[in-house]
Amino acid sequence: MSEHPPGPAGDGAPPPYGPAHVPAWWATGSPGHERDDRVAWGVRADREPRWPAVLAVLVAIALQVVLPERVIQGLGPRWLIPVLEVGLLAALLVTDPHRADREESALRWLSLGLIAVITVANLVALAELIRALLVHSTAGGRPLVFASVPIWLTNVIVFGLWYWELDRGGVTARMQPTHRAPDFLFPQMTVPGSSPNWAPQFVDYLYTSFTNATAFSPTDTMPLTPWAKLLMMVQSLASLLTVALVVARAVNILT
Repeated sequence: MSEHPPGPAGDGAPPPYGPAHVPAWWATGSPGHERDDRVAWGVRADREPRWPAVLAVLVAIALQVVLPERVIQGLGPRWLIPVLEVGLLAALLVTDPHRADREESALRWLSLGLIAVITVANLVALAELIRALLVHSTAGGRPLVFASVPIWLTNVIVFGLWYWELDRGGVTARMQPTHRAPDFLFPQMTVPGSSPNWAPQFVDYLYTSFTNATAFSPTDTMPLTPWAKLLMMVQSLASLLTVALVVARAVNILT
Protein backbone atom coordinates (compact mmCIF):
# COMPACT_ATOMS: atom_id res chain seq x y z
CA MET A 1 0.00 0.00 0.00
CA SER A 2 1.11 3.57 -0.65
CA GLU A 3 2.07 5.63 2.40
CA HIS A 4 0.31 8.69 0.94
CA PRO A 5 -3.44 9.35 0.90
CA PRO A 6 -5.34 9.23 -2.38
CA GLY A 7 -5.24 12.17 -4.81
CA PRO A 8 -7.74 15.00 -5.11
CA ALA A 9 -10.46 12.57 -6.14
CA GLY A 10 -10.51 11.27 -2.58
CA ASP A 11 -12.61 12.60 0.29
CA GLY A 12 -10.43 15.71 0.78
CA ALA A 13 -9.34 14.82 4.31
CA PRO A 14 -5.97 16.23 5.38
CA PRO A 15 -3.11 13.76 5.36
CA PRO A 16 -2.20 12.52 8.86
CA TYR A 17 1.50 12.92 8.20
CA GLY A 18 4.27 15.39 8.85
CA PRO A 19 5.44 17.97 6.27
CA ALA A 20 7.71 15.51 4.49
CA HIS A 21 4.68 13.36 3.64
CA VAL A 22 2.33 16.07 2.35
CA PRO A 23 1.64 15.35 -1.36
CA ALA A 24 2.19 18.18 -3.84
CA TRP A 25 -1.47 18.25 -4.87
CA TRP A 26 -2.52 18.91 -1.28
CA ALA A 27 -0.17 21.82 -0.64
CA THR A 28 -0.65 23.57 -3.97
CA GLY A 29 -4.32 24.29 -4.66
CA SER A 30 -5.53 26.26 -7.62
CA PRO A 31 -3.45 29.09 -9.16
CA GLY A 32 -3.71 32.22 -7.07
CA HIS A 33 -5.10 30.25 -4.13
CA GLU A 34 -2.06 28.30 -3.07
CA ARG A 35 -2.43 26.51 0.21
CA ASP A 36 0.27 26.20 2.81
CA ASP A 37 -1.11 23.28 4.77
CA ARG A 38 2.33 22.70 6.21
CA VAL A 39 1.46 25.53 8.59
CA ALA A 40 -1.38 23.45 9.98
CA TRP A 41 0.21 20.04 9.78
CA GLY A 42 3.93 20.34 10.40
CA VAL A 43 5.80 23.60 9.83
CA ARG A 44 7.67 24.48 12.98
CA ALA A 45 6.82 27.69 14.78
CA ASP A 46 9.32 30.48 15.23
CA ARG A 47 10.71 31.34 18.61
CA GLU A 48 8.39 33.55 20.57
CA PRO A 49 9.23 35.90 23.45
CA ARG A 50 8.32 34.76 26.94
CA TRP A 51 7.13 38.15 28.22
CA PRO A 52 3.46 37.91 27.09
CA ALA A 53 2.98 34.71 29.09
CA VAL A 54 4.95 36.12 32.03
CA LEU A 55 2.81 39.26 32.01
CA ALA A 56 -0.34 37.12 31.93
CA VAL A 57 0.86 35.13 34.95
CA LEU A 58 1.65 38.32 36.87
CA VAL A 59 -1.81 39.70 36.11
CA ALA A 60 -3.40 36.44 37.29
CA ILE A 61 -1.42 36.61 40.55
CA ALA A 62 -2.46 40.24 41.07
CA LEU A 63 -6.11 39.33 40.47
CA GLN A 64 -5.87 36.62 43.12
CA VAL A 65 -4.31 39.04 45.61
CA VAL A 66 -7.27 41.43 45.41
CA LEU A 67 -9.89 38.75 46.08
CA PRO A 68 -11.84 39.25 49.32
CA GLU A 69 -11.06 36.99 52.26
CA ARG A 70 -14.43 35.29 51.98
CA VAL A 71 -13.60 33.55 48.69
CA ILE A 72 -10.04 32.44 49.51
CA GLN A 73 -10.72 30.73 52.81
CA GLY A 74 -10.02 27.33 51.29
CA LEU A 75 -6.55 28.39 50.10
CA GLY A 76 -4.87 28.88 53.48
CA PRO A 77 -3.15 32.14 54.43
CA ARG A 78 -3.63 34.94 51.89
CA TRP A 79 0.09 35.06 51.09
CA LEU A 80 0.58 31.32 50.53
CA ILE A 81 -0.62 30.84 46.94
CA PRO A 82 0.79 34.13 45.53
CA VAL A 83 4.19 33.42 47.08
CA LEU A 84 4.19 29.88 45.65
CA GLU A 85 3.24 31.19 42.20
CA VAL A 86 5.87 33.93 42.27
CA GLY A 87 8.49 31.38 43.34
CA LEU A 88 7.65 29.06 40.45
CA LEU A 89 7.65 31.95 37.99
CA ALA A 90 11.01 33.18 39.30
CA ALA A 91 12.49 29.70 38.87
CA LEU A 92 11.33 29.63 35.24
CA LEU A 93 12.76 33.07 34.53
CA VAL A 94 16.10 32.25 36.11
CA THR A 95 16.53 29.07 34.08
CA ASP A 96 15.17 30.44 30.78
CA PRO A 97 14.88 34.23 31.03
CA HIS A 98 14.27 35.40 27.46
CA ARG A 99 12.59 32.96 25.11
CA ALA A 100 10.41 29.90 25.48
CA ASP A 101 12.74 27.64 23.51
CA ARG A 102 14.30 25.30 26.05
CA GLU A 103 13.73 21.56 25.72
CA GLU A 104 14.50 20.41 29.27
CA SER A 105 11.61 18.35 30.64
CA ALA A 106 12.13 19.83 34.11
CA LEU A 107 11.32 23.31 32.78
CA ARG A 108 8.21 22.04 31.09
CA TRP A 109 6.96 20.39 34.26
CA LEU A 110 7.77 23.55 36.19
CA SER A 111 5.69 25.58 33.75
CA LEU A 112 2.80 23.11 33.89
CA GLY A 113 3.00 23.12 37.68
CA LEU A 114 2.71 26.91 37.78
CA ILE A 115 -0.35 26.87 35.53
CA ALA A 116 -1.87 24.05 37.61
CA VAL A 117 -1.44 26.01 40.84
CA ILE A 118 -3.16 29.07 39.35
CA THR A 119 -5.95 26.85 38.01
CA VAL A 120 -6.61 25.07 41.30
CA ALA A 121 -6.52 28.33 43.24
CA ASN A 122 -9.02 29.93 40.89
CA LEU A 123 -11.35 26.91 40.94
CA VAL A 124 -11.29 26.91 44.74
CA ALA A 125 -12.05 30.63 44.76
CA LEU A 126 -14.92 30.01 42.31
CA ALA A 127 -16.33 27.27 44.54
CA GLU A 128 -16.12 29.56 47.58
CA LEU A 129 -17.79 32.34 45.59
CA ILE A 130 -20.66 30.04 44.55
CA ARG A 131 -21.14 28.87 48.12
CA ALA A 132 -21.08 32.42 49.44
CA LEU A 133 -23.52 33.67 46.81
CA LEU A 134 -25.96 30.90 47.69
CA VAL A 135 -25.89 31.24 51.48
CA HIS A 136 -25.04 34.83 52.37
CA SER A 137 -27.51 37.64 52.79
CA THR A 138 -28.19 40.43 50.34
CA ALA A 139 -26.31 42.89 52.54
CA GLY A 140 -23.06 41.06 51.93
CA GLY A 141 -23.70 40.34 48.29
CA ARG A 142 -22.10 43.34 46.63
CA PRO A 143 -18.46 42.45 47.48
CA LEU A 144 -19.13 38.94 46.19
CA VAL A 145 -20.47 40.27 42.89
CA PHE A 146 -17.35 42.40 42.52
CA ALA A 147 -15.17 39.39 43.43
CA SER A 148 -16.51 37.52 40.41
CA VAL A 149 -14.67 39.88 38.04
CA PRO A 150 -11.09 38.84 38.97
CA ILE A 151 -12.17 35.19 39.12
CA TRP A 152 -13.61 35.37 35.60
CA LEU A 153 -10.55 37.21 34.25
CA THR A 154 -8.22 34.68 35.86
CA ASN A 155 -10.27 31.94 34.21
CA VAL A 156 -9.56 33.52 30.82
CA ILE A 157 -5.85 33.89 31.52
CA VAL A 158 -5.20 30.45 32.98
CA PHE A 159 -6.96 28.54 30.21
CA GLY A 160 -5.13 30.64 27.63
CA LEU A 161 -1.94 29.47 29.31
CA TRP A 162 -3.10 25.84 29.17
CA TYR A 163 -3.89 26.04 25.46
CA TRP A 164 -0.55 27.74 24.76
CA GLU A 165 1.44 25.23 26.79
CA LEU A 166 -0.22 22.04 25.50
CA ASP A 167 -1.05 22.65 21.82
CA ARG A 168 1.02 20.44 19.45
CA GLY A 169 3.04 19.06 22.35
CA GLY A 170 4.06 22.37 23.92
CA VAL A 171 5.88 25.60 23.25
CA THR A 172 9.21 23.95 22.50
CA ALA A 173 7.68 21.08 20.52
CA ARG A 174 5.97 23.53 18.15
CA MET A 175 9.42 24.75 17.14
CA GLN A 176 10.43 21.31 15.95
CA PRO A 177 9.72 20.18 12.34
CA THR A 178 8.41 16.85 13.68
CA HIS A 179 5.86 18.14 16.15
CA ARG A 180 2.54 16.35 16.38
CA ALA A 181 -0.68 17.36 14.64
CA PRO A 182 -2.41 20.48 15.99
CA ASP A 183 -4.92 20.40 18.83
CA PHE A 184 -6.61 23.64 17.69
CA LEU A 185 -7.70 24.66 14.21
CA PHE A 186 -7.15 28.40 13.82
CA PRO A 187 -8.72 30.42 10.97
CA GLN A 188 -5.30 31.07 9.42
CA MET A 189 -4.93 27.31 9.00
CA THR A 190 -8.10 26.98 6.92
CA VAL A 191 -8.10 30.01 4.58
CA PRO A 192 -5.90 29.30 1.52
CA GLY A 193 -2.94 31.66 1.24
CA SER A 194 -4.17 34.02 3.97
CA SER A 195 -1.12 33.78 6.24
CA PRO A 196 1.86 31.94 4.74
CA ASN A 197 4.19 30.38 7.31
CA TRP A 198 1.84 31.40 10.13
CA ALA A 199 2.05 29.73 13.54
CA PRO A 200 0.02 30.57 16.67
CA GLN A 201 1.56 32.48 19.54
CA PHE A 202 0.38 33.24 23.06
CA VAL A 203 -2.01 36.02 22.10
CA ASP A 204 -3.84 33.62 19.76
CA TYR A 205 -4.45 31.18 22.61
CA LEU A 206 -5.46 33.99 24.97
CA TYR A 207 -7.99 35.23 22.41
CA THR A 208 -9.34 31.69 22.01
CA SER A 209 -9.73 31.46 25.77
CA PHE A 210 -11.53 34.82 25.93
CA THR A 211 -14.01 33.97 23.19
CA ASN A 212 -14.70 30.56 24.75
CA ALA A 213 -15.34 32.18 28.13
CA THR A 214 -17.71 34.78 26.69
CA ALA A 215 -19.61 32.58 24.23
CA PHE A 216 -19.47 29.39 26.38
CA SER A 217 -18.43 27.53 23.22
CA PRO A 218 -15.75 27.62 20.50
CA THR A 219 -16.03 30.52 18.06
CA ASP A 220 -13.51 30.85 15.23
CA THR A 221 -10.99 28.34 16.63
CA MET A 222 -12.04 24.71 16.85
CA PRO A 223 -10.69 22.08 19.28
CA LEU A 224 -9.52 18.96 17.44
CA THR A 225 -8.37 16.56 20.15
CA PRO A 226 -10.16 15.12 23.20
CA TRP A 227 -8.06 16.99 25.75
CA ALA A 228 -8.65 20.31 23.97
CA LYS A 229 -12.39 19.70 23.93
CA LEU A 230 -12.43 18.72 27.60
CA LEU A 231 -10.43 21.79 28.61
CA MET A 232 -12.78 24.06 26.70
CA MET A 233 -15.76 22.32 28.33
CA VAL A 234 -14.33 22.92 31.81
CA GLN A 235 -13.60 26.55 31.01
CA SER A 236 -17.06 27.14 29.55
CA LEU A 237 -18.70 25.55 32.60
CA ALA A 238 -16.66 27.66 35.03
CA SER A 239 -17.44 30.82 33.08
CA LEU A 240 -21.13 29.96 32.83
CA LEU A 241 -21.41 29.32 36.57
CA THR A 242 -19.66 32.58 37.35
CA VAL A 243 -21.77 34.69 35.03
CA ALA A 244 -25.12 33.00 35.73
CA LEU A 245 -24.86 33.06 39.51
CA VAL A 246 -23.43 36.56 39.64
CA VAL A 247 -26.16 37.93 37.36
CA ALA A 248 -28.82 36.23 39.47
CA ARG A 249 -27.29 37.60 42.67
CA ALA A 250 -26.96 41.09 41.19
CA VAL A 251 -30.65 41.09 40.21
CA ASN A 252 -31.54 39.98 43.70
CA ILE A 253 -29.49 42.80 45.20
CA LEU A 254 -30.94 45.44 42.89
CA THR A 255 -34.52 44.33 43.49
